[in-house]
Amino acid sequence: MPRGSTIVEKVLIRASGQSSIQPGDIIVASVDLAMMHDSGGPRRILEPLKELNMPLWDPERIVLVADHYAMPNSADEAIILQTARRFAQDYGIARYHELEGICHIVPAESGYIRPGMLMAGGDSHSATPGALGAIAIPMGSTDMLGILVTGRTWLKVPRTIRIELQGSLPNGVMAKDIVLSLLGQLGMDHATYQCLEYGGSIASLPVEERMVLTNMAIELGAKTAVFETDGATRNWLIEHGVEAETIVNMIADPYAEYAERIAVDLNNLEPLVAKPPRPDNVVPAREVRVPLDQAYIGACTGAKYHDLRAAADVVRGKRIASGMRFLVAPASRRAMERAAQDGTLQTLIAAGATILSSTCGACAGLGAGLLGPGEVGISSTNRNFPGRMGHPSAQVYLGSPATVAASAIQGSITDPREVI
Repeated sequence: MPRGSTIVEKVLIRASGQSSIQPGDIIVASVDLAMMHDSGGPRRILEPLKELNMPLWDPERIVLVADHYAMPNSADEAIILQTARRFAQDYGIARYHELEGICHIVPAESGYIRPGMLMAGGDSHSATPGALGAIAIPMGSTDMLGILVTGRTWLKVPRTIRIELQGSLPNGVMAKDIVLSLLGQLGMDHATYQCLEYGGSIASLPVEERMVLTNMAIELGAKTAVFETDGATRNWLIEHGVEAETIVNMIADPYAEYAERIAVDLNNLEPLVAKPPRPDNVVPAREVRVPLDQAYIGACTGAKYHDLRAAADVVRGKRIASGMRFLVAPASRRAMERAAQDGTLQTLIAAGATILSSTCGACAGLGAGLLGPGEVGISSTNRNFPGRMGHPSAQVYLGSPATVAASAIQGSITDPREVI
């Protein structure tokens, strides 16, 4: 029986020009797209790039998104943002996006991502485009510098863990609950330097929900994550400007070899929360009745249009608890505009939400929404390490946008099924 290839192996075979590869092989691969942001990009690589005295490999295949410091809160942050702007101008990077959203969402919404491509991203959550059948590898600034001038990088071929989704999610349960379930089951180190390949009953998951699972691959220790493509993938890409003839179908071969197979029964999942101080400290939301100071819906993980709509469905006709801060930072301007057009944003505002800018914000410890000493918050973001969203003594719980919204209404951590 011939050995088949997983999705990540198929992409790396093409990118390396080899006829076959095996997990553990060291390859040199050509990159289709390089993405960086204002925090880890120009301010860190500009001087080394000048010392190399080399042109960029292909400015048309480089994306620069100003999202960490797009709303500067100090002169130093304004300088970082200014450096990003000038870098884009000086090096002819037309795909520069400022105040348009977060770097893991903007490239997909802008039609830059296609199934089967290899993307290098200058941030740990760069695996997000895997929801569209691409392979996106997080890179540090030194590796990104090499890619910017050569268009190539070296990689160790990862083993693949196949995650088979079965059934469909019950009302009040979201993709964030899937990844929290996996974190609670596997921990944060189980998938170290492996690719997560999602398949099975994916049709019930909207593309933006799939992005949650690929986005948080890093929390599971994985190198990257990818979904099989289907009709929903194709429709989403066409809706966001990708030409139909450029869309390929990405599925694993029948005899692909996996390091492990994990089945997830979606039918029996319930709303979950990750208690501080780690994303894998997971319990059912119904078991936690912790009073809250703040509920935060934001970041690349939990503030896309689908997330905003799910939150609005929970709070419609209700009002947040007295003393609660309910902050909503849409993941992109497109998501905000769509939510404004169909009344989603107004529903959130009527419930007491304060709308913030489409930046990384409090998720990265920047800007509005930081927690003070001893404060307790629940967030739709991806990490809850001490000091991640404010003071080191603050307590951060992670939940789905539906769980965050329900908790804002009740003033304490709440299973959204009690509110819907």
